[in-house]
Amino acid sequence: MAKSPKISARNERGGSARNEPGGSASQSHEPGGLIVHISGLLPSLSPAEQRVARLVVADPADAARRTITDLATAAETSEATVIRFCRSVGMDGYPQLRIRLAAEAARRIEPPDARVVGGDIPPGADLAQIIATIAFNDARAVEETAEQLDPAICEQVVEAICHAGRVDIYGAGASGFVASDFQQKLHRIGRTAFYFPDVHTALTSAALLGRGDVAVGISHTGTTSDVIEVLEQARAQGAVTVALTNYPRSPITEGVDFVLTTAARETTYRSGAMASRLAQLTVVDCLFVGVAARNRARARKALEVTADAVRSHRVGSTRRKA
Repeated sequence: MAKSPKISARNERGGSARNEPGGSASQSHEPGGLIVHISGLLPSLSPAEQRVARLVVADPADAARRTITDLATAAETSEATVIRFCRSVGMDGYPQLRIRLAAEAARRIEPPDARVVGGDIPPGADLAQIIATIAFNDARAVEETAEQLDPAICEQVVEAICHAGRVDIYGAGASGFVASDFQQKLHRIGRTAFYFPDVHTALTSAALLGRGDVAVGISHTGTTSDVIEVLEQARAQGAVTVALTNYPRSPITEGVDFVLTTAARETTYRSGAMASRLAQLTVVDCLFVGVAARNRARARKALEVTADAVRSHRVGSTRRKA
């Protein structure tokens, strides 16, 4: 299977064409909203720009009310840095950023539960507050991830998987659980898919991939060296490579054929493992259903057969008679 041109596969926030620093935001739209877009670019910004970004993401309405001097002072940086930040995230300048932030604040969904205390759970929060806050933030991560996913890019990834001789899926830590889940789902509908938690085994598997095969690497930060190395090995063998990450300018996206992004905002107690995992599973489920929908009869039959194979291992169930 011929690979799709990389220029059509590269993406920023879910799959749209990459915005290079200095580009005009008026010429493009950030799927999922400006705050999701800025959050995804945060690791690629300079330390001073990151301070500006964190103020903007934390309170878009407050940032929109500030003059460029006020925002620079609050971020302990210069007005020139604020302007560079604007260009780094695709704005023409600060006036355009303020307008976009005001619009973003107007559409921002407020927590429906008064017990939600914000992203970071403060000391002394009771369990009711913790439950309400986690539920709200997890739901927001799933919704914002879905909003910024580009259906055209997902379609190309689904197409590649459907025509693949085999699919290798890689991930470490919490992303490894997601990789395993994706492998199991594809396997249940008769697709040849593998997940190798050990990097050495993953590398040897990637070395045996070929043209028409697909390699999927999952990393929330996009900086997990094991996953990056295995994807590079798969790409060297001619396989179609897919990266799933929260940060579209992270190292894992360099040179791959397709980039899919999540929109999870981790907090103090949830670093790299909770909201991010749910967001990744959302993308994985979209791809899985997309693949299954290409051949509904085959997928339905495979699911029935595999479900029947384990039916006797469930308490209170009996094997279906032929």
